[in-house]
Amino acid sequence: MTELTVGMKAPDFCLPDIDEHMVCLAEQRGFFAVVYFYPKDNSSGCTLEARSFSDVMEEFARDNTAVFGISPDSITSHRRFSEKQNLTVSLLSDPEHLVIEAYGAWKQKKMYGREYMGVERSTFIIAPDGTIADLWRKVKVKGHVEAVLRRLEELRGEGR
Repeated sequence: MTELTVGMKAPDFCLPDIDEHMVCLAEQRGFFAVVYFYPKDNSSGCTLEARSFSDVMEEFARDNTAVFGISPDSITSHRRFSEKQNLTVSLLSDPEHLVIEAYGAWKQKKMYGREYMGVERSTFIIAPDGTIADLWRKVKVKGHVEAVLRRLEELRGEGR
């Protein structure tokens, strides 16, 4: 599979949210969207990331920017995670990891000498025309959401 880069068309998707409604990236055309991939509900890094996005959802919403967190966890797991952490970010379930793979976030990982396939923490800003405006691979959670907000401001021509 070709590695996604800035300027390429973002792979379209439709995935269920915690209320079992299908959410489609195409519905965001005309606006920016942030799509981030994370390994697992309720793990420390994923909780921090989801809470960090949720804490600034008003800033994203002010400019009609949707934020979607995608992992292989089930709708039920997402619902529990969202309720437990009071999340406002939209969590989408991709148990077959079709979208995760389409974005190149399904990678071979290694932990304690064991190799396995899993989600590489990744974030994509999707431009209003449906192309990839920016992306981050191997995301470190601390300060990441702020970096995404700053980049969105730059892409919109604000804050200069």
